[in-house]
Amino acid sequence: MKNRQVSAEVVERHQAGRSPAELELRVYFIDGLAGDTACYRRFLDGLSGHLRAYLRRRLPRAQADVEDILQETLLAIHNARHTYRTEQPLTAWVHAIARYKLMDFFRAHSRREALHEPFEDDGGLFVASDVEPTDARRDVGVLLKGLPDRHRVPIQLVKLEGLSVAEAAQRCGMSESAVKVGVHRGLKALAARIRVQS
Repeated sequence: MKNRQVSAEVVERHQAGRSPAELELRVYFIDGLAGDTACYRRFLDGLSGHLRAYLRRRLPRAQADVEDILQETLLAIHNARHTYRTEQPLTAWVHAIARYKLMDFFRAHSRREALHEPFEDDGGLFVASDVEPTDARRDVGVLLKGLPDRHRVPIQLVKLEGLSVAEAAQRCGMSESAVKVGVHRGLKALAARIRVQS
């Protein structure tokens, strides 16, 4: 009971500007550090979804490697759990470890251009969770079916499969400018449709 009371007080001091997801995971993590294995399991499960989404956004051309990097990151977080200070935001600590693992991946795959991409904390780590990728793919598929081919195909190739505009143009027999226009107009139409449904 005392551990839960201490962690609640610590979280209260750091709530300003933090997302509800981070606050909840922080409570689980601190309680886990105090010996509550169920809370620690909840922390790892919850963090997995957020890290997966974070890594997928940063590795659009290496989606097959996301799960491996996710597991390495979770293991590094587990091994470094004793270094976490309760007065620091969980986001900053987790982000530093995730960034380190991403840089390891880029170095190992000789992706020198990726080493120059900025890795600032954009506050996006706890914005999205990728715990139901099958549902998300199904929903995107339903939305895309309503678009004409000139918009749907470029979005699938460029945004979902990660092809460059040139590669997508070659694959679908369109000019590069037509692919760019198709992606732009298609995303605009999808956004309008989502706003109407909300």
